[in-house]
Amino acid sequence: MLKSSIDKATSFEKRFENIGTVVYENSVIASKSVANEIAGLIREKQSQNQLCILGLATGSSPKSLYAELVRLHKEEGLSFKNVVSFNLDEYYPMEPDSINSYVRFMKELLFNHIDILPENVHIPDGTLSKEAIGDYCANYETKIEALGSIDLQVLGIGGNGHIGFNESGSLQNSKTRLVALDHITRVAASNDFSGLNNTPRTAITLGVKKIMEAKRVILLAWGEGKSNIIKASVEGTVTNLVPATFLQEHSNTTFVLDKAAASKLTRINTPWLVEKVNWTDNLIRKAVLGLALHLKKPILMLTDADYIENGMSDLLADLGPAYDINIKIFNKLQNTITGWPGGKPNADDSKRPERAEPAKKRVLIFSPHPDDDIISMGGTFKRLHEQGHEVHVGYQTSGNIAVADDEALRFAGFVCDYNDKFGIKSVEADDIYKESLRFLQNKKNSEIDITEVRNIKGLIRKGEAQSTCYFVGIPDSQIHFMELPFYETGTIEKKPLGEEDIQITMDLIEKIKPHQIYAAGDLADPHGTHKVCLDAVFEAVTRLKTKDFMKDCWVWLYRGAWQEWGIDEIEMAVPMGPDQVMEKRKGIFKHQSQKDGVVFQGSDSREFWQRAEDRNKETADLYHELGLAHYAAMEAFVRWMY
Repeated sequence: MLKSSIDKATSFEKRFENIGTVVYENSVIASKSVANEIAGLIREKQSQNQLCILGLATGSSPKSLYAELVRLHKEEGLSFKNVVSFNLDEYYPMEPDSINSYVRFMKELLFNHIDILPENVHIPDGTLSKEAIGDYCANYETKIEALGSIDLQVLGIGGNGHIGFNESGSLQNSKTRLVALDHITRVAASNDFSGLNNTPRTAITLGVKKIMEAKRVILLAWGEGKSNIIKASVEGTVTNLVPATFLQEHSNTTFVLDKAAASKLTRINTPWLVEKVNWTDNLIRKAVLGLALHLKKPILMLTDADYIENGMSDLLADLGPAYDINIKIFNKLQNTITGWPGGKPNADDSKRPERAEPAKKRVLIFSPHPDDDIISMGGTFKRLHEQGHEVHVGYQTSGNIAVADDEALRFAGFVCDYNDKFGIKSVEADDIYKESLRFLQNKKNSEIDITEVRNIKGLIRKGEAQSTCYFVGIPDSQIHFMELPFYETGTIEKKPLGEEDIQITMDLIEKIKPHQIYAAGDLADPHGTHKVCLDAVFEAVTRLKTKDFMKDCWVWLYRGAWQEWGIDEIEMAVPMGPDQVMEKRKGIFKHQSQKDGVVFQGSDSREFWQRAEDRNKETADLYHELGLAHYAAMEAFVRWMY
């Protein structure tokens, strides 16, 4: 049975949930717990001299699970010789040796590292002719039936609630088949295929019926990006528009979640609706701001009746009347607003987000990609410099995979033309151009760039980052290109955070001895570049915290162009006027390779500057809706206490 040290909720507290859920601190701890259950099942079957039939998933969710199963095999002797596996799905068409093939995925993450018998591995075949798919799928199901159904099925969940590739509209009795992929699914996968145009439109998937026939189902979901669909799947009504809701009718299903993925569940997001709570300051703020936004009222207009009718009578009884609570929350929110992100010199800072002293601070902004600094906190970045602080930027990765091939070729050609124009003889430059041209003309979809092309793309982004810093006013001595090794694989799939990544981060912090650190706090994807970069900063700061200079160092977290902190989470909001919004836009425009359509556009057709402006405007509008001053835009930050 899956158990979590942080999830002690009773069945009464889970009464809004129609599926069993277990919440863990993070995906690594959760994956170890699931791996232990799987290992226990395998060993139980071994003791009975029986086969263990596992249904396996792909994607980012089971990566930590497979890593732990490999560890159990290598370090604790767990054998997989009695395991028969059936994978959920495969893109179609897809060659098994393609870097995006699930055959390759499973071999690299699991099968090549354990002793499972090759003949016991089953993965849908993406090389079949369309005419052969029907019989193949029927035979796939027959093999499962001959073994008596799947003992334990591992699932992930798509942004639209798909399980396997059973998209919205799939029937509960659907069989293994070729399916058309939903646009949302293709967009989510487009990063792996270097753009939506290269992403397959079809896939072969195990049907819902066979998933529902499994004796045990464990669905894994990590990250804030999955929180909305988890709430819909667990607490919503059963509907084929969200296929994961079918699992509400399965007798032995558990959703295994990290804290971020579980954050929208009623018992976690609004715990006062399920139990009597201890009204902490943070919980009061969350409840009151949520109430005001729900009722579309300014904070100071909330009444006793509003509290009582929306499940907050306990708060009113303890700390009311409403007027007193409203004033307290209004003042707290107002105090988050500051035009002095580095602290206002010679001012009373008792209610300000930042310290007044030292008046001139050393500031280190960590930027996961070469444009995150200007996109996510460009107004604050510029203001810190203008207010006299010594601002450094640490560009954590090269961002080279986000440059289009034609851009790389154009820049390589420019070097050759430059040499010709000024009579510079460089056989090496000509050879690099020719080799890059040859490679790019014959490049297959999703093929890994050769080193020369990756380096050219990295130089393009480096130059753009420098241009942004010059625009802000930052000298070369305060621009640091870290090139963290975990990123430099040439593919979307990165290496795990390593000791060298942490040491590089520590070295930069020790060199600068900052009073402020800004880092990207995106938590949507626990395996994404932003999260790995954040983990590097967290680990570096944790290791350095006993140093004398760290006693004066505060860490602020910003977010990217896709999301913002919740209004109840924001601890510092830096307002911008219309002119400052335009200045930020000009800074973003320095990143020409990311303008007018980018490699990883995602589902949002807006350019990055548009996303950033809209997000900053939405934050300012929220403050205004709650009854505070109306600004053109706001950048928001949360302080990390270490």
